[in-house]
Amino acid sequence: MARVITFGEIMLRLVPEGYLRFVQTDTFGATYGGGEANVAVSLANYGIDTAFVTKLPKHEIGQAAVNSLRRYGVDTSKIVRGGDRVGIYFLEKGASQRPSKVVYDRAGSAIATATSADFDWKSIFEGAEWFHFTGITPALNDEAAAICLEACKAAKELGITISCDLNYRNKLWSKEKAGQVMAELCKYVDVCIANEEDASDVFGIKAANTDVTTGTVNHEGYKDVAKQLADRFGFSKVAITLRESISANDNNWSAMLYDGTDYFFSKKYKMHIVDRVGGGDSFGGGLICSSLNGYDSQSTIEFAVAASCLKHSIEGDFNMVSMDEVTKLAGGDGSGRVQR
Repeated sequence: MARVITFGEIMLRLVPEGYLRFVQTDTFGATYGGGEANVAVSLANYGIDTAFVTKLPKHEIGQAAVNSLRRYGVDTSKIVRGGDRVGIYFLEKGASQRPSKVVYDRAGSAIATATSADFDWKSIFEGAEWFHFTGITPALNDEAAAICLEACKAAKELGITISCDLNYRNKLWSKEKAGQVMAELCKYVDVCIANEEDASDVFGIKAANTDVTTGTVNHEGYKDVAKQLADRFGFSKVAITLRESISANDNNWSAMLYDGTDYFFSKKYKMHIVDRVGGGDSFGGGLICSSLNGYDSQSTIEFAVAASCLKHSIEGDFNMVSMDEVTKLAGGDGSGRVQR
């Protein structure tokens, strides 16, 4: 069985009930999530042996974060314990033309205080076939970026496939800093995942005749973006998610996969959104799963998009769906009819 390692930060997520705004609410629902942790849960739910690597405090809140992963079958044995706090993010869910908002409270979190000495990558990667991280983790600070680089070098030496979701976050670092750090990391990456804006924000590579604010997507423009990324860094595959945002509640959702030779576009889904946070991570999990299962390029992108489409119907960061559910949707069963 293939083994996947993901590395990043898992945070406590605090959300007002329903569509209440931050200034209205008296209570917050508490769950856990974070880019690479979300990918790990997706993969574990598909039956893939997956370990999540991070650093968390020894106290009860840190343990609760560990338990949130264990309940879905993620291997937490490589998590380093130490530090004082778990990072927090507050989410205000948008509706109609009002966008969702995220407020971070993650400064000084355990992973942000981690050092290279905390992680023995050769031991962590024992038996692994795939390593995944995102652009969020190196954005935490220079030491986190250095740890990511060490992990990539160790994975490359061991012949492990490396995937990275560019995942640019302007609340964590500047475009200039992101471009410098990610350019070094991407030298080691085999599979690059991005959305409509990431390639532009991080590397200045833009899709022609595309406007994400109006939901205008030009397929030819994204072909060019994928080819430029692959040519610059030598990626074997580039996957780009294509979100056409009609409102905070309704999006059209599709994606493209470039395999170095040909371009493959998925079918488009009209989604009514329950919770969009983690949508990109669920796409990454689907892409890794279908790749490890030897799917052809068209089937790979169809599976990844279907997995992500389903995630938009699920509360919380984690995509709690099975291989069978994703396969049925990818195969055309999108009616939503009751299953008896």
